[in-house]
Amino acid sequence: MNKDYLPRIFDDILDYALKSIGAVLVVGPKWCGKTTTCLKHAKTVIDMLPLETRNQAIQFAKNNPSKFLNQGKKPILIDEWQIISFIWNSIKIEVDKNKVFGQYILTGSVTDKTSLKETSNEEGIHTGNGRIIKKMMRTMSLYETMDSNGEVSLLDLQNNKFITSISNKTIDDYAFYICRGGWPLSITQDKKVALSLARNYYETLYQEDMFSLNDSDVRRNTALSEKFLRSYARNVGTQCSDQIIAKDLDIDIKTYEKFYSILERLFVIDEVSAWNPNLRSKTAIRTKNTRYFIDSSIGAMALNITPDSIYKDMRTFGFLFENLVIHDLKVYADRIQAKIYHYRDSKNREIDAVIVFQNGDFGLIEIKLGDDNDINLAATNLLKIQKDLVEKPKFMMVITKTRYAYLRDDGVYVCPLATLKF
Repeated sequence: MNKDYLPRIFDDILDYALKSIGAVLVVGPKWCGKTTTCLKHAKTVIDMLPLETRNQAIQFAKNNPSKFLNQGKKPILIDEWQIISFIWNSIKIEVDKNKVFGQYILTGSVTDKTSLKETSNEEGIHTGNGRIIKKMMRTMSLYETMDSNGEVSLLDLQNNKFITSISNKTIDDYAFYICRGGWPLSITQDKKVALSLARNYYETLYQEDMFSLNDSDVRRNTALSEKFLRSYARNVGTQCSDQIIAKDLDIDIKTYEKFYSILERLFVIDEVSAWNPNLRSKTAIRTKNTRYFIDSSIGAMALNITPDSIYKDMRTFGFLFENLVIHDLKVYADRIQAKIYHYRDSKNREIDAVIVFQNGDFGLIEIKLGDDNDINLAATNLLKIQKDLVEKPKFMMVITKTRYAYLRDDGVYVCPLATLKF
């Protein structure tokens, strides 16, 4: 075991999944730590990445898939499983035959076409329903990197429990967290090296990874791929239309859709869908996704932003801070089987995040980089919108970069991001 391994929230998610289903497909972006974490839970490892053994493994799996899938103690980890995606049906058969939980862990940094057909049952691909469950692993949250003290729990807030807390993090710290991101390799490095690693991921992404999918018909054009990421980054935190980004790039909508699909399949973007509550009023709900990257550093690198230069455009700073917060909320929500949505109606009333718990309870969350005036405006907005809800939220909260976590007289919590956990 790697003595430098930092425990991941995903450890508990994977452990529970292996106790409740036959196989777990772990997906997420490159460098997020999938293999390192899954190795802790596996007893046998089949690594599909080494070129010197890959072809032999592929041929053996084709000749005798059952023997290939029973070559050691279980759970068996198949790393970068999409290289032998034809094994999907055989995994389902083995799970059905043995009727044992926790047999296989599959990891992948690319959504394979087989995965895209999981629910469609096309071309003889069996659905994995009831046998294989997909779990998303994201980059590290501030609680996992030990930059959040974790004294404010989302589960506690659901249960009307709260303790005041003090964060020692400053706006300069958050500027750095945005640009560093949550890449595991960068967490234990000094700031210069950490930022360099985030830059390396970004450059590899637009120069190589976006053209690495064998079934993609996008021609190599690194200038356009970088421009695409930059345009998307300029629209982080918004519900802008596809046409706006396509127009910004001077490309047709079909070309836009190809690039967008690539980013989806590489788990580079992680958008938030709309929440549709039962309102007393007949106000229409806008249903466009809010655009976010899987890690805030991608947006920072795309815009060529550093922890020092981010102050030149506070509006962009605010949107990237929002990306950082949404990322952490999603990591925490996954741990407690909750979901993160956004809310916006035709009157342009908006809530940055709505956390919906497994039992239907929900909390309303605004995200503000500013100080007292912005916090007051955010709290007022939350209070106005909650009046129109048939069911009332378990809590309302403004997430900030300020120092203190406290409960306002109007019942709205104010919490620094660096005090949160699941």
